Amino acid sequence: MQQGFEQLGLIGCGLIGGSFALALKRAGCVRRVAGYSPSLSTIERARQLGVIDTAAASAQQAVAGADLVLVAAPVAATEAIFKTIGEAIAPNALVMDVGSTKSDVIAAARAALPADKLPYFVPAHPIAGKEVAGVSHAEARLFENRQVVLTPIEPTLQAHVQRATQVWESTGAKVIIMAPDAHDNALAAVSHLPHLLAYAFIAGIAGQAQGARFLDLGGPGFRDFSRIAASAPTIWRDILLANRAAVLAQSATFRGALDRFEALLRAGDAQALEEAIAAASRTRAQWQPEVMVPPPKV
Repeated sequence: MQQGFEQLGLIGCGLIGGSFALALKRAGCVRRVAGYSPSLSTIERARQLGVIDTAAASAQQAVAGADLVLVAAPVAATEAIFKTIGEAIAPNALVMDVGSTKSDVIAAARAALPADKLPYFVPAHPIAGKEVAGVSHAEARLFENRQVVLTPIEPTLQAHVQRATQVWESTGAKVIIMAPDAHDNALAAVSHLPHLLAYAFIAGIAGQAQGARFLDLGGPGFRDFSRIAASAPTIWRDILLANRAAVLAQSATFRGALDRFEALLRAGDAQALEEAIAAASRTRAQWQPEVMVPPPKV
């Protein structure tokens, strides 16, 4: 990386925050990391794993003197955190979050950050993770070959957008810049709704009298389809609620597609059903994202 930071102030020492700290250390981009978590056991584990160098007693203490700040906490806590750390943010520090939704995080920043600190804020979303949460699962290579979306806002300094791009590229990620609402609509389609469907799918099976027996017979297809239903409930509760309008819009679109497939089944129309399946199959087979995301390591 072309630049280095003296101190990363890390708020939230879980999977994403911990992996970010380890990735920057591996790249030689940060001299020291001061971390804060309300969980004493998390802080101690982060120190043991070398994720952080200093265990901060508060979010303000983690941020004090930091030229790079990462808020890696649940999206619902963002406004309270910004309100707490706002005055402690050093002049010209680069401030980022890692929330899976951006419009609500940006609203929180506008409401809680001092006006003179808002230009330092570059909203970010690394599209990476695992079904398992916690700092014990953090790894320096988590962001390699993954996409990271930046959604700068009108006050954001262009120089800080460039710095944020360099920071994430140093972790091995590919950076994409999008408008916040475009990000939220896209992620509702390809991430948030799939999680909702996976949770509902598992709940539907488990709620049947023979549900346990059905689950015993699940094979590779079931494993692949249902994998994300093992994701952290609290995190996904917050994400789904924060982006509920876009998720519900995507759910309505999915419901319409499902209705059409069900109608073909009821009609016993084998040719039309095959054509519908083939069209979907072709779309999936032709899907070649610019960055191919490897399966998460668990």
